[in-house]
Amino acid sequence: MKENNILSAYAIAKERFAAVGVNTDAVLEKMSKISLSLHCWQADDVTGFENTGGSLSGGIQVTGNYPGRARNMEELRSDVLKATSLIAGKHRLNLHEIYGDFGGKKIDRNEVTPEHFSGWMQWAKENGMKLDFNSTSFSHPKSGDLTLANPDEGIRSFWVEHTKRCRQIAEEMGKAQNDPCMMNLWIHDGSKEVPASRIKYRRILEKSLDEIFEKKYSNMKDCIEAKLFGIGLESYTVGSYDFYLGYGAKKGKIVTLDTGHFHLTESIADKVSSLLLFTPEIMLHVSRPIRWDSDHVVILSDDLLDLAREIVRCNALDRVHIGLDYFDATINRIGAYVIGSRATQKAFLQALLEPHTLLTKYEEEGKYFQRLALQEEAKSLPWQAVWDMFCLKADVPVGESYIAEIERYEHDVTSKR
Repeated sequence: MKENNILSAYAIAKERFAAVGVNTDAVLEKMSKISLSLHCWQADDVTGFENTGGSLSGGIQVTGNYPGRARNMEELRSDVLKATSLIAGKHRLNLHEIYGDFGGKKIDRNEVTPEHFSGWMQWAKENGMKLDFNSTSFSHPKSGDLTLANPDEGIRSFWVEHTKRCRQIAEEMGKAQNDPCMMNLWIHDGSKEVPASRIKYRRILEKSLDEIFEKKYSNMKDCIEAKLFGIGLESYTVGSYDFYLGYGAKKGKIVTLDTGHFHLTESIADKVSSLLLFTPEIMLHVSRPIRWDSDHVVILSDDLLDLAREIVRCNALDRVHIGLDYFDATINRIGAYVIGSRATQKAFLQALLEPHTLLTKYEEEGKYFQRLALQEEAKSLPWQAVWDMFCLKADVPVGESYIAEIERYEHDVTSKR
């Protein structure tokens, strides 16, 4: 697309949005400050670098075998950098514990240290990227159906120690980047059938969390992530949304909202305003459920738009951390990164372009016809011209031109793996 055409279209769009009280230049400035936390596991299908040869477990499944999967740390880093070169703005990288630099040695998860991630911290610094982190309770001989909620003290204490060490790693990451590292805790613990006592395992999980969070850190932030159910554990999930909501509100922890971890008819957007009242911040894992937690590549859907609008309406961009969480191995993996990231950015751009001041005025004056009419008209305002300008200013491909860039990278790099 020619630059002159982009500039001309933007000038028209700027005038059109100004008519409803929206300053597009200010919106572009806000957009440049929104960072996404890209999930490292899209590049290699949640394989990691433990060198154990084990398969995925704990309800984690990846479908597809598209050629070019990252096979080692160097390839994964190369793919991430390629993806971020096609996404406007400065973004973060979200690592799971199994992506440490273990030097080919067998390091069990209760033995991991910050040293195993010192290379990642250096790499992130060199590439102007900040890191987030996750403990990893799945795909391990001691995972089974229960980890932190396990009544077997040996297994429970193993996972408590693992998670404590992950918090320590996150603290060192935060120190190294002079910005808090978001440390996410998700476990798959549950039961295929209804247990004799639901509260028994939740009491154990509460005890484990209290032990894990006993030590206070200042360079990392704890996030706790719920799930509706897991494959093979359909009847009962220990770490349900209600459990973590209660724990987070009581203990001042950040609750993670994974958009694939709820019933398909639930509105994740509707949860935002309530959480912001009772918990310090929110961590998002943006995914796309087709049939529950199917982890499809994020697209610009009504649900995503609703979620972005709610965050902006709450004036909460500084309290909501936006991460991606999906893994599709049926298509080009770098393409999956870029599609999902740009779709998420488009949702927040549209949210920021909403004529909120005028809508609020109508509402306060009881002019509900006018409010609804403007909400409908706003859907067809020329936001695409503002999006193209956002990409142009960031020196990333405008429109569909990024497709050719990814095809070129596939031809030159990933097809040779």
